[in-house]
Amino acid sequence: MPASLQAALAGLVFAAAVAMPALADGLKDEIAPTGKLRVAIAISPAGGAFWSTKTEAGYAGVPVDLGKEMAGKLGVPVEYVVHQNSGQITDAAGKGTWDVTWLPKDPERETKMMFGPIYEVADATYIVKPGSAVTDFASLDQPGIKVAAVNATTTMRGAIAHLKNAKVTGYQTYDEIFGLLKSGEIDAFALSRDQLNKMAQKIPGTRVLDETFKKTVTAVAVPLGHSQALTFVAKFMNEAVMNGTLRKAYDSNGLKDTPIRTE
Repeated sequence: MPASLQAALAGLVFAAAVAMPALADGLKDEIAPTGKLRVAIAISPAGGAFWSTKTEAGYAGVPVDLGKEMAGKLGVPVEYVVHQNSGQITDAAGKGTWDVTWLPKDPERETKMMFGPIYEVADATYIVKPGSAVTDFASLDQPGIKVAAVNATTTMRGAIAHLKNAKVTGYQTYDEIFGLLKSGEIDAFALSRDQLNKMAQKIPGTRVLDETFKKTVTAVAVPLGHSQALTFVAKFMNEAVMNGTLRKAYDSNGLKDTPIRTE
């Protein structure tokens, strides 16, 4: 091999070796600018594919497990940034307080953050208070009926669009709405069916309606403009579905019977 060709190839190898760490550093600067992967989570007692729970040891949930795994891939520590609901996570998207999150996606949120692959599809419906005469959407959507939803969420926006006569009011926390439903101060609560089925087990006499008013899709997300981060998290989620990481996160958080629905 001519010396000139050997020199050229050596130069290409050296350039590639230099470029790869530089690319990695650029990704870390974008996705973990504080040296930690800050994962935005929302807390409720019910858990699920989106919600996380507070434990004696810290936090538990599908986003908690995925965040820890992602931080390990990046070689940085994980830090959980706690919010009361997905609306608060959305409001903080432009403030630089979190780096990645997993939350319900809708067109309004796509103006505030960038989404990767969907990993969960949930049916949204309503649970009605103990002793309620409401049996379906038609009997629910009546003047004077009070429906609660977690404030500024995709489910709340869906319920407002769905119900023409009943009044939908947003509250900050799951716990607050749980208390209002149990005491009969509200007539119904709009949320995903899996969450409401768990709630029904804790409040005797409640009923989860059979109909579905909205399909809620949940996906990984990063702040606007973080294109390198989006490429990384999208690849991470696609691999997590294929290699069992997502299934393990579901199984570890009480979702062994819940199928992974990507669309």
